[in-house]
Amino acid sequence: MERSLLQWRLLPLLALIASLLSVFFASRSYQTTQGSKCSLLPHDHFWISSKRIVTPDGLISGSVEVNGGVIVSVVKEEDWSKKQRSRVKVIDYGEAVIMPGLVDVHAHLDDPGRSEWEGFPSGTKAAAAGGITTLIDMPLNSDPSTVSPETLKLKIEAAKKRILVDVGFWGGLVPDNALNSTALESLLDAGVLGLKSFMCPSGINDFPMTNVTHIKEGLSVLAKYKRPLLVHAEVEMDSEIDDGTDNDPRSYLTYLKTRPTSWEEGAIRNLLSVTENTRIGGSAEGAHVHIVHLSDASSSLDLIKEAKGKGDSVTVETCPHYLAFSAEEIPQGDTRFKCSPPIRHAANREKLWEAMMEGDIDMLSSDHSPTKPELKLLSDGNFLKAWGGISSLQFVLPVTWSYGRKYGVTLEQVASWWSDRPSKPAGLHSKGAIAVGKHADIVVWEPEVEFDLDEDHPIHFKHPICSIFISISDFLGRKLSGKVVSTFVRANLVFGEGKHASDACGSLLLAS
Repeated sequence: MERSLLQWRLLPLLALIASLLSVFFASRSYQTTQGSKCSLLPHDHFWISSKRIVTPDGLISGSVEVNGGVIVSVVKEEDWSKKQRSRVKVIDYGEAVIMPGLVDVHAHLDDPGRSEWEGFPSGTKAAAAGGITTLIDMPLNSDPSTVSPETLKLKIEAAKKRILVDVGFWGGLVPDNALNSTALESLLDAGVLGLKSFMCPSGINDFPMTNVTHIKEGLSVLAKYKRPLLVHAEVEMDSEIDDGTDNDPRSYLTYLKTRPTSWEEGAIRNLLSVTENTRIGGSAEGAHVHIVHLSDASSSLDLIKEAKGKGDSVTVETCPHYLAFSAEEIPQGDTRFKCSPPIRHAANREKLWEAMMEGDIDMLSSDHSPTKPELKLLSDGNFLKAWGGISSLQFVLPVTWSYGRKYGVTLEQVASWWSDRPSKPAGLHSKGAIAVGKHADIVVWEPEVEFDLDEDHPIHFKHPICSIFISISDFLGRKLSGKVVSTFVRANLVFGEGKHASDACGSLLLAS
């Protein structure tokens, strides 16, 4: 009896020790910087309170205690009086929502080599202003592409002391390294969080497309590391542009014909012929396939659902621009809307929302893919020749919320799509939730506050003129709901009241 009683008395102490150890080991591989210029708030230990805090257990009214860059306690309002707060700073956000910071697994920051397109400083300032606390940078659109330890080192050096939020990196799976396991292992050992490949031409010369053989070999290496392969799933097939009708290059519907849904369906069908190896007991068990920016909500999505049902380790994302816009409403010659795969018809958009609400699409990403205005051919308006890519990073949270309210989207779902689920394939287990032991990556925002997104709104990514979301107010006459009030990255207040912290103290996220 005494031994049993002793065990019960020891359990809380052992749990506390385990929690502290988990925080310590989860943080060892990261480069953490804290200091007065890293934060707009001169406190390392503080509480933040709200009537609406999104936690893994649901929405609560209460407070979150932050110390040393991590969350150390979460208490409900009724238990708040029992906490000994002494002289610890308390920030009361009232009715504003406290939510885990967004984790964007799909962004092109174009640094080094094409920083005139974006760059780490402007990209991460936009992220912080939009409530994004973690970005994972794609291996292409920078120059050179990140396909080797040497090119990863260039990217790391370009990011050091120039990022306001935490940044990790995907490496590239290309024909030159796909059939060379030693080369892939070297890239993974250097710290990329996983790999990315294209099943169609990427538009970047040093990032050529891969075929199913390359992908199969890549998965066999990734299985050893238990890291994901992200795939741009389109394969070139016959387009519909030679259908005998007038094909005006300034018409978005002309561009839509050049990348029909059959491109996505064909690529996904080919891809799923090898994802069966990721099942339990398969030759690539431990690897994971993540299909990026799904646009087709019909046959392509059906194939993915079928593969999941069979046990394939597969997830899929879509993006706010596919959920907000439809092909029918894109103005003549407005090449800001060009992306691949393309924005499709309104009926397809409805199916995407249905898939989001039913859980068939796992998560959201920005696919922020900016370029210089001259490459978008804004004055010419030729969709067939303009560079494809959406500038969206700062506004993904209000766009998701504003367009999702029609479908009954909840705060918990937003946190799941943008924080919890994206953190998992990337292996970022210290992120994605308001919970004890997690990094204090937090966004505070006001869902009910409306604003006009026009040319007078402060925009922090490099070329605001290229953003399609400017058109929401200018051309479509709509307001957005969801103002970001504050963004904390590992307890540093990096954005608040429209201002950024003066020093860029984000951490590099390297796999170990």
